[in-house]
Amino acid sequence: MKSFDFSKIVWAGRRVLLAVGLFSLGVNVLMLTAPLYMLQIYDRVLTSRSEETLIYLTLIAVIALITLGVLEGVRSQIMVRLGVWLDRQLGGPLLGDSIVSALGRSGEPSVQGLRDLSTFRVFLSSHAIFAIMDAPWTPIFIAVVFLLHPTLGWIALAGALVLLTLAVVNEVATRGPLRRSGEALIHATEDAAAATRNADALHAMGMVPAVVARWDRRNSDLLAAQEQATLRSGRIAALAKFLRLVLQIAVLGMGAKLVLLNEISAGTMIAASILAARALAPVDMAIGSWKTAVSSWQAWRRVRMRAREIPAGNGAMPLPAPEGALRVEKLMFGWPGAKEPLLRNVEFALESGQILGIIGPTAAGKTTLARLMIGNLTPTVGHVRLDGADVAEWDPDDLGPYLGYLPQDVELLSGTVRENISRLQEADPDKVVAAARLSGVHELILALPEGYETEIGPSGAVLSGGQRQRVALARALYGGPKLVVLDEPSSSLDQEGEAAVMGAVAQLKANGTTVVIIAHRPNILRLADRVLVLRNGVVEKFGPRDEILSAVARPDTGDNHIVVAGPNPGPRIDDEGEA
Repeated sequence: MKSFDFSKIVWAGRRVLLAVGLFSLGVNVLMLTAPLYMLQIYDRVLTSRSEETLIYLTLIAVIALITLGVLEGVRSQIMVRLGVWLDRQLGGPLLGDSIVSALGRSGEPSVQGLRDLSTFRVFLSSHAIFAIMDAPWTPIFIAVVFLLHPTLGWIALAGALVLLTLAVVNEVATRGPLRRSGEALIHATEDAAAATRNADALHAMGMVPAVVARWDRRNSDLLAAQEQATLRSGRIAALAKFLRLVLQIAVLGMGAKLVLLNEISAGTMIAASILAARALAPVDMAIGSWKTAVSSWQAWRRVRMRAREIPAGNGAMPLPAPEGALRVEKLMFGWPGAKEPLLRNVEFALESGQILGIIGPTAAGKTTLARLMIGNLTPTVGHVRLDGADVAEWDPDDLGPYLGYLPQDVELLSGTVRENISRLQEADPDKVVAAARLSGVHELILALPEGYETEIGPSGAVLSGGQRQRVALARALYGGPKLVVLDEPSSSLDQEGEAAVMGAVAQLKANGTTVVIIAHRPNILRLADRVLVLRNGVVEKFGPRDEILSAVARPDTGDNHIVVAGPNPGPRIDDEGEA
C-alpha cells in the first residue's frame, strides 16, 4: 500500500498558507496606494501646482498598483494550485479508504469524503477565502486612519467593532442550521444514490413514488435548515452593508467638519473615507460569504477526521509469491456491536492445488468466510494463512495479483471488456485472452460489437447477467492467481455457462491453483477434493467430498440443488445475501 502521512500533507499545506499570508500582507499594504496618492494630489500637487511632482507620484502609484495586481494574481494562483494539490494528495487515499471501509462495515458504503474534499477545494479558489484572509489586516487601515486624525480613527474603529459583532452573531445564528443542513444533505444524497442503484426493482414493483415521497420528506428538512440559515445570514449581511455605507458617510461628514475647522486638509478627508471603506470591506464580505465558509470548513473537518483514520503504509517487506497452501485457524468474526458472531471457531487446511467446496443453509456465514479468506475482512479472533503468512497482515497491493475472487453479487466497472478482465491495469493481451479462454468467455467477447474493446457501460449494463458473471470470472482468473475463491459462480449461468465454469475449475486444479467454491448446485462439487459444511457460523463437517456429501445430502425436489440434512434440516442451499 502506498505510504500516506496526513500530518505531513497538512504541514505542507500550512506552509503554503503562511506564504499566502505574506502575499496578503503585501496586497493590503499596497491597497494604501489609492488613498495616499489622492492625499498627495490634494495636499502637494494642487497646492504647489508642480507637474514634476504629479508625474513622479503617478509613476510611483502605477508601479505600486502593478505590484498589487501581480501579488493578487500570484496569491490566487497559489490557492488554486493548493486546492488541486490537496485533491491529488487526498483524493486517491480517500477513495481507497472508502472502498476498504465498505468492506468492514455492514452499512451502505459512501464516497462522501470525495464530495467534502471537492467542496473544500472549490472554496480555496473562491473569493470567499480571500475576504477571510484580508479581514485580519483591517487594523492596518484603521491605524492609518488614526494617524490621519484620531476622531476619524475612533469612528472607523467603532464601525469595525459593530461589524465584528455582527459577524459573531451571524456565526451563532447560522451554526445550527448549517450543521443540520450539511448532515441532511449527506443522507439525502446517499438515499438518492441507493435508489438509483436499485432502479430495476423499484420501477418493476411500483415503488418509485414511495421512494420519491420518502426522499422528499427527508429533503424537506434539508431545505428548511438551508432556508433558515440563508435568511438569517442574508438579513445580517444586509444590515452589515448598510452600516458600512453609513460609516463611510460618517467619516466623510466628520472629515468635512474637520476641514472646516482647519484640523485636516480636503485630501485627508477623502483619503480617510477611502481607508475606512477599505478597512471594513473584508469584514462585510466575510459576513456575506459566511455560509459558504462554514459549509466548507465542516467539509474539511470531515475530510480531516476520515484522513486521520487512513493507515500509513506499513513498509513491510514484500513476501515471495505464494504457492496456495491455505490454513484457517480458530477463526471467529462478528460485526462491531453485534450480539452474536457470524463465525465461531472455524478451522481447516488445504494443500496447494486442492479444491474445497463450501455448502450450508442460507445465512450460515459462507460469504463472510470467503471474504475473510481473501483478506477483505479482518478476523475478530484467529487467522487465515496463505503459505503461512497471515492474509490480514499481507499488503493488499502485493497479495492481490495472487488472488482471484468472484463475489456473489457481480459488478463490473465502466470501461471496456479488456480493462475489466485485466483489473484496470496495463493489459497484457496474451494474459487477457488466456483468462477469457479459461473462463469460456472468449467466443462470447468476440461476438460483441468491438470485441475486447467494447464499452460495457456503468456496472456492465450492456451485458446480460450471465455475461457479466463470466467476464467477472475471467477477471478473477487473470494473471494466474494461486488462490481463487468463487462465491456461487454458476448462480446466473445456463448449462453452457456452468460447464464453462467447471472446465475452468478443472484447469485451475491441473495448474496447481487452490480453489474454494461456495455452491448450491451439485455439479460443480464433483471436482472438489474436500467439502466443508457450515451451519450457523460453525463448521459442522469437513472432510473428503464423497464422504461428506453422502452424510449430509437428502432427497431434493428435483431442481438440482443440494439440501443439507441434519437434526433440523435447513432450507435448500441458495444465495446468502450476506453483507
